[in-house]
Amino acid sequence: MTPAELASVVLAAAHAVFEQRGLDRAALPASTVVERPRNPEHGDYASTLALQLSKKVGVPPRELATALADELGRAQGVKSVEIAGPGFLNIRLDAAAAGQLARVIVETGAEYGRSDRLAGEKINLEFVSANPTGPVHIGGVRWAAVGDALSRLLRATGADVGTEYYFNDAGSQIDRFARSLLAAAKGEPAPEDGYGGAYIAEIAAEVQARRPEVRSLDDDAAQEVFRVEGVALMFDEIRSSLRDFGVEFDTYFNEKDLHDRGELDLALNRLREQGHLYESEGATWLRTTDFGDDKDRVLRKSNGEWTYFAADCAYYLDKRERGFERVVIMLGADHHGYIGRMKAMSACFGDDPERNLEILIGQLVNLLRDGAPMRMSKRAGTVITLEDLVEAIGVDASRYALARYSSDSPIDIDIELWTRATRDNPVYYVQYVAARTAGVARNAAEVGLVPGDADAFRPELLDHEKENELLKALAEFPAVVATAAELREPHRVARYLEESVAASYHRFYDNCRVLPLGDEKITDLHRARLWLNNATRTVIANGLYLLGVSAPERM
Repeated sequence: MTPAELASVVLAAAHAVFEQRGLDRAALPASTVVERPRNPEHGDYASTLALQLSKKVGVPPRELATALADELGRAQGVKSVEIAGPGFLNIRLDAAAAGQLARVIVETGAEYGRSDRLAGEKINLEFVSANPTGPVHIGGVRWAAVGDALSRLLRATGADVGTEYYFNDAGSQIDRFARSLLAAAKGEPAPEDGYGGAYIAEIAAEVQARRPEVRSLDDDAAQEVFRVEGVALMFDEIRSSLRDFGVEFDTYFNEKDLHDRGELDLALNRLREQGHLYESEGATWLRTTDFGDDKDRVLRKSNGEWTYFAADCAYYLDKRERGFERVVIMLGADHHGYIGRMKAMSACFGDDPERNLEILIGQLVNLLRDGAPMRMSKRAGTVITLEDLVEAIGVDASRYALARYSSDSPIDIDIELWTRATRDNPVYYVQYVAARTAGVARNAAEVGLVPGDADAFRPELLDHEKENELLKALAEFPAVVATAAELREPHRVARYLEESVAASYHRFYDNCRVLPLGDEKITDLHRARLWLNNATRTVIANGLYLLGVSAPERM
């Protein structure tokens, strides 16, 4: 019995009690939930339904809980119901009802854990969005791992998600990039405000190989060639490195397109229609202080140039015009000050900032070697890049390490820890269970042990304490996925895989032998345990998929 099925049984019991007592059934919720008690000795699941309904119907919570317990105790699959405290219901399932979950998980396969909790929500999820002036640095890599995992979680809970990468390919930083390339091509030092690192020389050389005529152009014309070609090369490199990291975007959006298509003027006119623009000192301002910003923002300078914030406004409007109800933007720690102005901008467009715009801030990442932070990239010269991280610990460990922690907490990634083939390496600990469950299934097949037909499955045989513990851990998965999606916290999936599934499976494996020993006859208990082993493999694989991490069959 799954938690959702048990919740339905609890609600059915409540309907019966209300009918018996002549209580107003309109007070009953459309659905309810059951939860795992903190103390396993209190039962398999707990419900607070009696406490929730007591005031609505004027019945003392313990009296209502007693009636619910009596009714629920007669339900098929429920072994016992105890009342605790003011009216908590502690529920124990019989072994057959609990064990059926293994069959459900195996038969559901890759769909187990998915739901329609967020069905109907159309979400635009923007993450990474590094400027095309250099390789993706480690802060951007964190968003690549977390953002991609979040997109998988949102889709797994029914949301319609569009992932997006915004290329800031217009503005002063691109000019500095082009001047840096030109200087490298001429053998000169980078401009004082330019970009350094070996990658600049590499790109400059590639541009000259593609466009040899650039050598004969004057500086202004040459700089334009380096701008166009250099940005394209950097763009391709960023996309390629992210693809190798397992991250693909539905849309790669260029800031320059906003300018070329006149969308900044469109946004300006929309804001003017809303009555939030004013002119001062020759510039055009947006009155964001009306919606809580610390100061009003310039959209167009007195010299006619657009500000970066004007492009932010146009880009937000573009997303909303494309039908996205919720715009989610992931930004680095240095962008915390953007939240107020962006929320105010959303309100200026007539939107609800709490509903239509969501900004997530990620904290810093340090890569440690021998306990000391690594500060210089071999190629970028100033920062640690995606390639540096992957070279140090691999793609799977990188993605898992970055998604394992709450994004609003700084993290240190210790190279020695994350490359260690031991249980204290979190990704190894979880992937080892994936490999071990696959290995058990292979070895079982070699000795003629197969799960058999579902109708012949004997779930009541899974009555060992460690089997029950593992079943309860596997039952939590759908709720973990839904919560992680709703709270935008992929790290919940990683911690669940480690602390609930992997830990419980290791204890199950050590105490409950799946394979027959020697000439021992294969029994229904062996088959039942193989179902449970295979169910664990399904949950581990599904959870790792949501994090963008592989579930190896061998290690």
